[in-house]
Amino acid sequence: MNTPVTTRPPLTHVPLSTRRLPSLDPVPPPWPATFEEVGTARLHVRRTPGPDGAPAVYLHGLGGSSTNWTDLAALLAPVAGGSAPDLPGFGYSEPEEGFDFSLQAHAEVVARHIEHGFSGAPGAATGAPVHLLGNSMGGAIALLVAARRPELVKTLTLISPAMPDRRLDPRRLSDPRMALAYLPLVGARVRAQLAALGPRERAAQVIKLCFADPSRFPESRLDELTEEHGARAGFDWATPALARSTFAIFRAWSTLGKASLWAAAPRVRAPTLVVWGRDDRVISVRRAVRTARALPNARLLVLPRTGHTAQMERPVVVAKAVLGMWEHVESGTW
Repeated sequence: MNTPVTTRPPLTHVPLSTRRLPSLDPVPPPWPATFEEVGTARLHVRRTPGPDGAPAVYLHGLGGSSTNWTDLAALLAPVAGGSAPDLPGFGYSEPEEGFDFSLQAHAEVVARHIEHGFSGAPGAATGAPVHLLGNSMGGAIALLVAARRPELVKTLTLISPAMPDRRLDPRRLSDPRMALAYLPLVGARVRAQLAALGPRERAAQVIKLCFADPSRFPESRLDELTEEHGARAGFDWATPALARSTFAIFRAWSTLGKASLWAAAPRVRAPTLVVWGRDDRVISVRRAVRTARALPNARLLVLPRTGHTAQMERPVVVAKAVLGMWEHVESGTW
């Protein structure tokens, strides 16, 4: 008796939705935010209204915040409302005392947010599976949630996830001096120099690093990012949180065996879309194929002329790819 052979769809066959999307002209303002209790954590969360059904949860990257998802959430809102939390230590979410900033600790907070964060959302029961989307550090966190708590994740979208990439290249930093900031002797002076930068200069540095073409970043968005950087300059927990999260990512990249990110990927069962910018300077696009192949039910979209934050630089094509996955999952053809 012959056993049927199940073939995996081509890795790069990513169906794009033909659904008409909302206009981003003019660019929408950040979604309304509130502070919400998530277990013992208190998170600053931006909510996107939407129809009944599985909501979307958006996880930002290292040094980012919930506003990294404003445009993509607007494009997906007709299909799925959702939430974008500032992860502990980022945006306006002050970390609770004792928080260790590991990817695992962030994943636990996100899992609690999914379990308890949607009881008031239309059509979304507490703990119902969500469409989970993550960029960079948020992508690594989303992967861990999907691997460890599969019942919470309906689909997974990873945009340049922070998979192990141990290149020693200061061009990967928004300011190359950051590589020296915690070295003996010179570190204190370098940290003082970095602290002297104005909020707008810091914001522009981040966009220059994360975008293949920084001119695509609207001036109004730069104003928003400048305001956020200015506010964070007044939080005494912000800089230590960034440093500790950075070191936590490096530790995760050095972890081998069953506790590594590469070992977690094969445990993900959710249908997965992996998106990477060909010009990503932060996490090399060379990690894209290995990442997608490590996930049992994934497809890969590599975008030309795109950097590290494709959801910000190319929101329309990313939205069409995400919606294409959602539609094919619903029809059983993913």
